[in-house]
Amino acid sequence: MKFKCIIVDDEPPATRILEKYVEKVSFLEKVGVFNDSLTALAFLNSNNVDVIFLDIQMPQLTGLQLSKIISKDIKVIFTTAYPDFALEGFELNAIDYLLKPIAFERFYQAVSKLNSSPKSEVQTNTPTDFIFIKTDGKNKFSKIFLTDILYVESLQNYVCVHTSSDQFITHSSLKNVLESLPKNDFIQIHKSYVISLKQIQSTDSFSVFINNKELPIGATYKDTFFARIEENKI
Repeated sequence: MKFKCIIVDDEPPATRILEKYVEKVSFLEKVGVFNDSLTALAFLNSNNVDVIFLDIQMPQLTGLQLSKIISKDIKVIFTTAYPDFALEGFELNAIDYLLKPIAFERFYQAVSKLNSSPKSEVQTNTPTDFIFIKTDGKNKFSKIFLTDILYVESLQNYVCVHTSSDQFITHSSLKNVLESLPKNDFIQIHKSYVISLKQIQSTDSFSVFINNKELPIGATYKDTFFARIEENKI
């Protein structure tokens, strides 16, 4: 089965990237690209569409406003450069929320939710229960089980993966590491920290405590983080 999709974004470079990504996925079919919400709405009123890749910040009619008035049968995947809108996006039952710049692996992870077993030639590189990271200049790779990770710390052009028994430093960005981790178990709480939700000992309005280490919660990430906390509150 192919899912008919449209792209709605007022930034042409962003639409071109999404078009390339859609072409790589065998179960997606692009049927329209629009640079404003009103033109997209007119198209949706007379055409059948399964999925909409929807930018949030747009003039006249925002992506959030458009998502509230289109058919509930249309699946929405929000795309934006502003993480502050994530919570509201999920409250509108969006399938996923992609933060620009969007990596293909993250894009594929989102569209895979459209079908429990999509048949595509494209494969994701997201691991199931472990990752390998290069830990020195001699092509040595260390295997780290996801259940052992406490948190990941950004160190400018490097990241440090903290486990209960060791630390692993590799040349990478926090964004790249986050995209390799299952989003159900890991979340970014600060520009410098990604944490394992399973390893949290306690939290307050400003900090998370893991393995007796206090980690700050950045203002940009606070709403999304505490929304996850609310999901498991009793």
